[in-house]
Amino acid sequence: MDSILFWNAVALEANRISHSDPDKREQNGPTLSSRALAIVHLAMYDAYAGVENNATTFPRYLPAPPPPPPGTSHQDAVAGAAFTTLSGLFRTQRDFFESQLSCFDTSSPSYTFGIKVGEAILDKRANDPDARDCGYQSSPLRGRHRPDPDNPGQGFYSPFYGAQSKGFAISVRHALDAPPFGNGDDPEYLAALREVRAKGIMPELTGTLPSAFFSKKRTPEESTIAIYWAYDGANRLGTPPRLLNQIIRLVAMKQGNSEGDNARLFAFVNAAMGDAGILAWEQKYCHDFWRPVVGIREHDKSFGPAAKDKDAANKISDDADPFWLPFGAPSTNTMLKNFTPNFPAYPSGHATFGAAAFHITRLFYGIKKGDRKADKLFDDLAFVSEELNGGNRDNKGTVRPRHVRNFKGGLWDMIIENAMSRIFLGVHWIFDAFALKGGKPDFSRDVGGVPLGLNIAEDIFAFGAGKAPKMTPDGTAKPPITTPPANSPMPTVPTQPTSVGGCANTKTKAVEEPEMVKARYPSGTSPR
Repeated sequence: MDSILFWNAVALEANRISHSDPDKREQNGPTLSSRALAIVHLAMYDAYAGVENNATTFPRYLPAPPPPPPGTSHQDAVAGAAFTTLSGLFRTQRDFFESQLSCFDTSSPSYTFGIKVGEAILDKRANDPDARDCGYQSSPLRGRHRPDPDNPGQGFYSPFYGAQSKGFAISVRHALDAPPFGNGDDPEYLAALREVRAKGIMPELTGTLPSAFFSKKRTPEESTIAIYWAYDGANRLGTPPRLLNQIIRLVAMKQGNSEGDNARLFAFVNAAMGDAGILAWEQKYCHDFWRPVVGIREHDKSFGPAAKDKDAANKISDDADPFWLPFGAPSTNTMLKNFTPNFPAYPSGHATFGAAAFHITRLFYGIKKGDRKADKLFDDLAFVSEELNGGNRDNKGTVRPRHVRNFKGGLWDMIIENAMSRIFLGVHWIFDAFALKGGKPDFSRDVGGVPLGLNIAEDIFAFGAGKAPKMTPDGTAKPPITTPPANSPMPTVPTQPTSVGGCANTKTKAVEEPEMVKARYPSGTSPR
């Protein structure tokens, strides 16, 4: 038995259950689920590396790791680390995790060592922020993110998480250029708006498209791609980090990985996604860019809460449709409406996670840094997404057909298609994924989630010398907003992510002056 693949499967099931059982919702959404999977897999790796006890081939992740006892077992040590971290993160699923221990010797020194490793890594991440939006101030300004008008009570997911979280394995905090906008007049922005307006529209509204857009509407192939990659925290499916792990499991088995190979590979993959969740959300709430559902409906300057009397118009722009709605992130296995995710558009989290996970896998198998083209690492790389497995249902109760999808360009094809899928759902602009030049992806600019994910992968792989993730040292790659100690109250006026140097509020007048925020919390107690 490969203990890494075994406990990886248990962790992915925990992710699925956490998004399916209302009584077990603990590590939900993309940031918390990527954090949880990073913690579990880094603990598993460090327990394995401790037993291996060879710093040349398996350097430890923990800077001051507990020493392993002599004569230890890799499998029992991994089990102790996995059980400890999973039970600490998904407390309501402890019975499920205990039921997986029958094949391991829980009385052995190896298992006890694994417990110590798991506890040490949980302690290292104990002060991470959560996904709450308490204390967050949104903006009514043009171009800024606001809730989906078709789901107006959705709130804001993880606004402080990225800007307050320390890295897992990065050596620097990677950032992006601002998205193109120009108050809605930038040609690159307009091209992206016209594309998603046609490609991402709700099927029932396709007939409302003007003829110039109707001819460019979404095809059945594009609709398939949109659903295939979704995993938007759906009932019985979970989040994108689960999907990406499922695919990389297939890659690892096709490659005939040893248990040690898998300890290294899945630590790299999940550390990269852990840092992708941090840095993508830092950039999201820094740039605070609106989603297509708001941008298309309010493209004409006479619409939206920031419109002034001088913006009044009796003939709206041909590029605006105040009644446009997207195909939407699919509410699989529920009867709820499809939706636009409850966090800013730029960059795409899907694109960042996919590029980080798949590219670090490419590097692991020998693709060189800077390579931005199709790979031939794997023969017959085909995969069935659970969104299209012949059993799961759309939000009208219809069973979707089973679909086998092949990727002849390997993981690089997956990086690009996963990123593009979000335009076909109508929840992202193309530049949320990457910039275009001559109609093709342009990676010479730091625009979008794919470049961010590629940079994260290459940084982590190089920082770990290609052997295993190396812990981001304290004081290195510091978060832009300091998180107080766990026993300290938050400041009366929370630092807003958009107010950090270079972010949205430094380019336009802040939404609220500090005095206005103070008035909301007169007691001086923490708003979080």
